[in-house]
Amino acid sequence: MRIGLVCPYSFDVPGGVQFHVRDLAADLIRRGHHVSVLAPADEGTPLPDYVVSSGRAVPVRYNGSVARLTFGPVTASRVNRWLERGDFDVLHIHEPVTPSVSILALWASDCPVVATFHTSNLRSRAMQAAYPLLRPSLEKINGRIAVSEDARRTVTTHLGGDAVVIPNGVDVGAFTDVAPRPEWQGSSERPTFAFLGRIDEPRKGLPVLAEAMTHLLREVPGARVLVAGPGVPEAAQARMASEVAAACEFLGAVSDEDKAALLASVDVYVAPHTGGESFGIVLVEAMAAGAPVLASDLPAFVRVLDQGEAGAHFRAADPQDLADVALRLLRAPDERARLRDAGRSRARVFDWSVVTEDILAVYETVLATSTGARAHREEQSPWRP
Repeated sequence: MRIGLVCPYSFDVPGGVQFHVRDLAADLIRRGHHVSVLAPADEGTPLPDYVVSSGRAVPVRYNGSVARLTFGPVTASRVNRWLERGDFDVLHIHEPVTPSVSILALWASDCPVVATFHTSNLRSRAMQAAYPLLRPSLEKINGRIAVSEDARRTVTTHLGGDAVVIPNGVDVGAFTDVAPRPEWQGSSERPTFAFLGRIDEPRKGLPVLAEAMTHLLREVPGARVLVAGPGVPEAAQARMASEVAAACEFLGAVSDEDKAALLASVDVYVAPHTGGESFGIVLVEAMAAGAPVLASDLPAFVRVLDQGEAGAHFRAADPQDLADVALRLLRAPDERARLRDAGRSRARVFDWSVVTEDILAVYETVLATSTGARAHREEQSPWRP
């Protein structure tokens, strides 16, 4: 099958949608399909052979974050050339209403289209306002996928119709049987927590974790927080209490290998996000690596953690509750061991071996439906010989 994947966000900045598209493409290629990915990327960005750059992106505030997008006549020309050269059986567009290459590809497409919706934003005024303009293009979508129930509700609320829920995928094998790093491991006196995310993005929740640490350090003075992710550490530390800043070790952006080792090493992985999450792929990665997970009670996180069976929760944006639950986990090694086992089992549900099969089933259904519809139109045509 010839498959075109479109990612609206720039490949030179890490993000959940970019990783999803990259890993889906790699798994499809392993299965023998021809795959090409179109995505923004700055000149000089190292890209896999199957990725074609649509040009340099610019930062734009979008969905409570800063996304790097590209748009305009030059980008549209590149999209058209890529579609013409690709001659795809299926075009799979991620975030098709994002003002970037995704919407341009949807406008220009003339083959069966599958769309995946990642965003969870039930109160999006921008999406509500744009719907009348987007409606003709959305009618070109033959199959809809949402990565979570929350993303599906966003689709049904703002765009009409429905979508099948297929979660984000994770290469579970890359996180299992990873050796922990002694420098990141904790002890009963000096337990270690991990935070992964952009440190200067408030909704990722580092300020909530920092405030929780002011409470936790009174009970466990030796506790450490290993902070991995892009951003300016000095700016984050300046907003922390001095004892919390001293307890935080900033690792910067880490490689996939280091991320797996970090998650395999710590006593608890903390996800203090405050909102805007439709899935929670890092939770799955942490579970696969064997880290007990403590996450805010966002609906998407509760679903990923199987209603609390595979991870613990605290009230979102409540530092005191985070500190209380974290302390209970530190004092209950048996519960942490249970969460490790339950998490590893839960993570297998999201492995790419499962997720890609479900996506391929959508492709095949769309192709069969499109072929049948085309044959019917030809049969009914007055010009049919």
